[in-house]
Amino acid sequence: MSRMFPGAVSTACLALCTAACATAPEPTSGFLSSYEGLAARSDTVRASVRQRRDEQAARAVEKVHIERAVLTPDAAPALRAEDWSLVLGEMDRQVCYELSERFTVLDAPAPDAARVRLAATRISPTGQAGSAASAVASYFIPGPIGLRAPGTTGGLAAEAELLDPDGRQVAAIVWARNATVVGTDDPSLSRVGDAHQLAEVFGDMVGDAFAPADRKPRPIAQPDPCSRFGPRVRPEGFVVRAVTGLYQPEVSGGRRQEETAPADSDRP
Repeated sequence: MSRMFPGAVSTACLALCTAACATAPEPTSGFLSSYEGLAARSDTVRASVRQRRDEQAARAVEKVHIERAVLTPDAAPALRAEDWSLVLGEMDRQVCYELSERFTVLDAPAPDAARVRLAATRISPTGQAGSAASAVASYFIPGPIGLRAPGTTGGLAAEAELLDPDGRQVAAIVWARNATVVGTDDPSLSRVGDAHQLAEVFGDMVGDAFAPADRKPRPIAQPDPCSRFGPRVRPEGFVVRAVTGLYQPEVSGGRRQEETAPADSDRP
């Protein structure tokens, strides 16, 4: 019968507990037109989520135009514009994919369409040295669950709202999540590797937060309304991860055509 030494058991338990801990709630940034009525979700383990939705108003929304994500002031002071622009582009892409399964997504504003506003309020850098070590460890110990060096994981916090054609807030979400030491968040040599991966999780949450509860997913319209944000599938990203064990944002998501400057504090 195999035995586990007490020290090994303690270390494993500590790592698992660290992975399961929820991300601390983010302070509001002032980006949303209103924070009234936001309620914390209790069914999320690793993310902090506060959201609200006017169910009747959401049912009345069919068409939406997604405005490009912006960066709030001081959200990424340690990062270069070319880095945080990758994260904003992935937020655009993932939110569009999720909303296109629930609403008719327009590529331009329209008088009868609702507006979707997005902002990254914190982009925490990924520790590159720790990611390299994690990739090496994953090579020798393969499996679906990876190990990351404590203190080297990054994170993402973001806010989004759905405004009806008259500018009234229909739904809103304040979300944050950090990559975990034990889990499925891939290591990356990019400073925004973790934040870029977490943009997909944020997109999922926005889709759930904005769509009325009784609205069923629909087939993707053709031509794809989200093509302006990049392709839905980037097979080269899967190849890079399979070969190196590392996540590379440049080949895993879409890239913006132009940079987006940090947002000012003015509300719509």
